[in-house]
Amino acid sequence: MAEVTIRIATRDDLPALHPVIERAYRGETARGGWTHEADLIDGARTDIPTLTAIVDDPTQCLLVALRDGTTIGCVQVSDRGQGLAYLGLLCIDPTLQAGGYGKLLVTAAEQLARDTFGAAAMEMTVIDVRRKLIEFYERRGYRVSGEKRDFPIALDPPLFMDVLVKQLA
Repeated sequence: MAEVTIRIATRDDLPALHPVIERAYRGETARGGWTHEADLIDGARTDIPTLTAIVDDPTQCLLVALRDGTTIGCVQVSDRGQGLAYLGLLCIDPTLQAGGYGKLLVTAAEQLARDTFGAAAMEMTVIDVRRKLIEFYERRGYRVSGEKRDFPIALDPPLFMDVLVKQLA
């Protein structure tokens, strides 16, 4: 594995990061990896204003991963209060998936949640039909809580999210 730097993203990172997110989640290029939503959802995953709002929000951090100076992925950590953090927007460029970079980002996100937000637990939501992705998180110590949430976009047929939780302490 090539050397990877993981750090808190700034607004200056967003023009390079946004296309990586889109390639990882949606469209034909996403099919080159194993974590995509391309078979379930059309359209953009996010946009620069949404990413800017995350970067500017003191209750959230966006970590960016760079390999040899090139942006390869990210993960979002949000403080939910009362010792709970939320992990979202984890992605690695599809051409580099299965190379261990996602694991590095998850570990960095958990450390940030503990150190910055004082979190004792981390939760996330995963589309319930994405079994391979849920299994990836289970191997990292996350457990399906049994709680389901509606997918944030109305679709026909509807999608639902499994809530996964990990104790960080």
